[in-house]
Amino acid sequence: MNKDRIEGAAKQVKGAVKDAAGKITGDAKLQAEGKADKAEGKIQNAIGGLKDKAKQ
Repeated sequence: MNKDRIEGAAKQVKGAVKDAAGKITGDAKLQAEGKADKAEGKIQNAIGGLKDKAKQ
């Protein structure tokens, strides 16, 4: 695992927390930020996976 995969996973977790907090509090903006963070994390994680495969 490389830096991108670790950071991507962390962003996904952070996004999930924001999304859940937004749902609980009814804060649509926080929920949208959470969804965006999760998507960004998935992309970064995928890029890290591609980098890992390229090194092999």
